[in-house]
Amino acid sequence: MLSFTEENYLKALLRITLDNGVEEVGTNELAAQLEVRPATVTDMLKRLKEKKLINYQKYGKIGLNDSGRKIALEILRKHRLWETFLYEKLEFDWDEVHEIAEQLEHIKSPKLINKLDAFLNFPQFDPHGDPIPTEAGELKVSYKKTLAEVAVGETCKLAAVKDNSAAFLQYVVKVGLGISSMIKVVARQDFDDMMQIEVNGVSHFVSDKFASNVFVV
Repeated sequence: MLSFTEENYLKALLRITLDNGVEEVGTNELAAQLEVRPATVTDMLKRLKEKKLINYQKYGKIGLNDSGRKIALEILRKHRLWETFLYEKLEFDWDEVHEIAEQLEHIKSPKLINKLDAFLNFPQFDPHGDPIPTEAGELKVSYKKTLAEVAVGETCKLAAVKDNSAAFLQYVVKVGLGISSMIKVVARQDFDDMMQIEVNGVSHFVSDKFASNVFVV
């Protein structure tokens, strides 16, 4: 039986590898994702290695092995299904569902999750546009680029957000954006890469940090 903290570490490892298209991550990168000290991460990695869930050597990179990845995908599946349920059926705002799903993802009942999946008609994506793993552990990952990579004059569609924090999502809504919103890149400042975008005919100025946290197609 894994603790909630151990499950969170496995999920964080999976998220980083998926977001960056890599197989292994560094200790500092994992610490930043979890908002803890690198020393704290090192202690947990020893425990996860003892449980044969990760590949890790001291001062080296960290990777999920097959067992660890299977568990991480199960946790991610639960998290994203709960987010979808809260958003679609209980009408929570999309900036509220992440924190609640962080708690619900640790419920250990495969039967409940499978019934939840069926009840939602087997959704492929959560409210933030992220793919939901299937019961078999399959994950549909489509190529997505960030808004920061879109050239001036081009129009794109918001596909997902990288930052699921309430503060960021509230700002996204303030700009008038949601999943599938159309965005036109009007201009970009050479000095700091600040971008002028147009959403539903309304012009907004957004930072490079904002644009780097929005995935588009």
